[in-house]
Amino acid sequence: MTPPKIALLGAILESNRFAPPAELVDFTSLTWLAGDALLSEARATTPKLAPEFAAFVRAMDATGDWTPVPCMLAASHPAGPVRKAVIEEVIATSEDMLRAAGPVDAVYICNHGAMVAEHDHDPDGLLMSRIRGVVGPDVPITATLDLHANISGRMVEACDLIVGYRTNPHVDQIERGEEIAFSLRRILASGVRSKIAHVKLPLVPASVTLLSAEHPYGTLIDLGQRRQAEYRGEVLNVSVFGNFLFSDTADNGLSIVVTAREDEQAAKDLAVELADMAWSLRKDFVRQLTSIEEAVAISSGQASGQDRAPVIFSDAGDNPGGGGSGRTTELFAALHAAGVSDCLFGSFCDPELASEAHRVGVGNRFKARFNRACDTTVSWAKWDLPFEADAEVLALHDGDVVGERGMTAGRRLALGPSAALRVGGITVVVITDRTQTADPVFFHMFGLDITSARTVVVKSRGHFRAGFSSWFSPSEVFEVDTGGLTSPVHDRWPFTHLPRPNYPMDEDTAWTA
Repeated sequence: MTPPKIALLGAILESNRFAPPAELVDFTSLTWLAGDALLSEARATTPKLAPEFAAFVRAMDATGDWTPVPCMLAASHPAGPVRKAVIEEVIATSEDMLRAAGPVDAVYICNHGAMVAEHDHDPDGLLMSRIRGVVGPDVPITATLDLHANISGRMVEACDLIVGYRTNPHVDQIERGEEIAFSLRRILASGVRSKIAHVKLPLVPASVTLLSAEHPYGTLIDLGQRRQAEYRGEVLNVSVFGNFLFSDTADNGLSIVVTAREDEQAAKDLAVELADMAWSLRKDFVRQLTSIEEAVAISSGQASGQDRAPVIFSDAGDNPGGGGSGRTTELFAALHAAGVSDCLFGSFCDPELASEAHRVGVGNRFKARFNRACDTTVSWAKWDLPFEADAEVLALHDGDVVGERGMTAGRRLALGPSAALRVGGITVVVITDRTQTADPVFFHMFGLDITSARTVVVKSRGHFRAGFSSWFSPSEVFEVDTGGLTSPVHDRWPFTHLPRPNYPMDEDTAWTA
């Protein structure tokens, strides 16, 4: 039997409509690989690219002969709408490499699923449909997506199997990459095309309500997995996509995607059943945040006394993992003004400050000027206010590290020149690459002891929960209501493309299957 010939490609970007556009450099600085270089990186001991992509390649390697056709994989940190020229280059490169390779037996696409382009609200679907146009109607196309994907009809029409993450924080990318490899082997061996059913709800929750270990989202995911098992193998996959609010597209909304081996009606029935459950839980997709005043009171001991347990705060409005700048100073300035001590704060993305700290040197003091290069007159930088304070350089690092826990465990990170500064009673980490602090390595690379801090603050929305779970229980985690590009409060944003009516923006929204 001839080994299957599988094309590999993808474009990974979570777009925040209100953030600066995603430029070519945003991709080339993270992942911009094609051909043999892409395959080599996927097979590296500590790959820098998406874990699910590497897992797919390794699972295929482990389960039999195959002929990979590595096309192109491009990835950027979350940012604004991608430039037309950039996404068109990614798609065209993959199309050209596919045509040059000749007929393939299947395609694996590794995307995020919440990308927006300056010329298209659904570039994920655009890529998938263009690839379908190259390979024809009879070649299975499979895709892995983040659970924050905004599922479109164009995506579903182009694909035979869509597999979404099941965990948030995302710690199951490897399992999902393996799952889609095993499922693809099964599809190819059987010769039977799978069937996809998709139901979208007018339910547009913020990401802070989409934790897979908590109700209501976790309840819905768990039900989907139980019901899949009860279908006794007929259902290949159940994915519950929570949507990414800040993409602001007509395709936003919680989506149920069910893939069956052959029985399309079974897929439709289960998708509707889960959608009915999700809609019945809609009022639970609302979350209260902690005010900055409350956070300061907790940190300073005013709220519960000096014998309180250590706590961790999410600077929720400034999550680089959702397009945030990583530079807002609102919470940091409030804690500093209150004289909070024994506090670790990570991480500010400020290349100029990090560079200056490297020039000043360890053990020396200087006037730390945060955001000296920011133009706060542009809409996406209005929260990146300047802040100045005396600082001591505690430690320096080149930022080349390997993740320790959570979503980045075992993955190489290139944070660029980085520094740990003592500013009053706060030790703040400053990095060059705009990355959310979801992993303790951001502190450990400087030898900082998390257990010695009474307050830890991270510029991350949810993924830090997996990275820091050894130190903080759920009751010791607080999401602080700060300003910034990822503030999860619907009425603060001038949405123009979201489907209306929707819940929770329109409380009287009605839906029936």
